[in-house]
Amino acid sequence: MFKQLLSVFLESRCEFCQRTTSHILCEYCWQKLSSHQLSKSDRLKLDQTQNIFAWGRYDGQLKRAIALMKYQRKPEIADVLGILLAKAWLESKSIKLPPKITVVPIPLHVKKQEERGFNQAEVMAKSFCQITTGYQLNTQALIRVKETEAMFNLKTLAARDNNIQGALQIGAKLPKYPVLLLDDIHTTGTTVKEAIKILQHKQIEVIGVAVAAKAGIRQ
Repeated sequence: MFKQLLSVFLESRCEFCQRTTSHILCEYCWQKLSSHQLSKSDRLKLDQTQNIFAWGRYDGQLKRAIALMKYQRKPEIADVLGILLAKAWLESKSIKLPPKITVVPIPLHVKKQEERGFNQAEVMAKSFCQITTGYQLNTQALIRVKETEAMFNLKTLAARDNNIQGALQIGAKLPKYPVLLLDDIHTTGTTVKEAIKILQHKQIEVIGVAVAAKAGIRQ
């Protein structure tokens, strides 16, 4: 599985430890990343407003992978995380799914996306849809119209709610099918709840959210 997923370069350096490898990650770092993968029984969390499907715990090497992806501008890590998430999604039978699904990545504000060079959720969603054949990718269903502060800088739910309020709007292309939202991390779910509210206001069904990492899960 390691070779199948990560073999993209003939000769390169591991994104984590800089060891020489023919993959994005060396075997050692891949094993450390895999140690944060959730068991099948722990991948799905149900609450009042969301079905949250997560590949792994937001900790250790997975947490570092996401930081490298976002702040060191490494979209290839987003591609790998999207593949891993799709593989886990296809293995799971926990959610009763509609016959057709539209995958909608959580959008970045245009300024932040220009600074980073990519939207990690969008890169993940593209590789996710390549594996889950038949799912329709829609990157224009939601847009972010307000530049928000990073959620990890905000310590209270009230501050997070105020930060995201009015930040998202329906985009130029409405989804044709029930929506699966996709993002890199799920913490308090503030952004996802706002996205669901915006979509449901247009009578668009949201079946849940798929993320690479879920915070607050103990080993």
